[in-house]
Amino acid sequence: MGEAVGQIKVVVVRGKKLVIRDLKSSDPYVILKLGNQTAKTKVINSCLNPVWNEEFSFPFSEPVGSLELEVFDKDRFKADDKMGHARISLQPLIAAARLKQILQVSGSEKGMTLRKVIPESDNCLAGESTIISGNNNEVIQDVWLRLCEVESGEIEIKIKVVKLPSSPVASTTAKMS
Repeated sequence: MGEAVGQIKVVVVRGKKLVIRDLKSSDPYVILKLGNQTAKTKVINSCLNPVWNEEFSFPFSEPVGSLELEVFDKDRFKADDKMGHARISLQPLIAAARLKQILQVSGSEKGMTLRKVIPESDNCLAGESTIISGNNNEVIQDVWLRLCEVESGEIEIKIKVVKLPSSPVASTTAKMS
């Protein structure tokens, strides 16, 4: 029996005030990592405020780790330059989704705030982030991440929990009945 797996979707929305790595601009792209899974956005040429709007799906199991992202400047003739990195713990989001599941909050509660996450030393939040209840049991967190080890730059992502791993408690009670 395989472990119960949930699914999250990550939308890499856009970047803001990214650093210049070429003469006057950069050709940024983002690499996302969750555990041993990676995904990569397209390259946007000559742009410091790129808009990607690309969505990626990752299966995950609990305990879920952090989503990490790295931004690079695409170079044709040499190694791509680093443009900063950031990480965000998915734990608050998964906990909010669990709570919503336990409380059986119906779909009519769309837009309801389930939790707020504030910038702390263990995350790269540029500002307060809100976790809300979305359509079809989705739970959504909209986040601006401040890039580390770089002069400037922020990336906006939206993370959605589409499916939670079935909780061990629920599956045991189901077997007994």
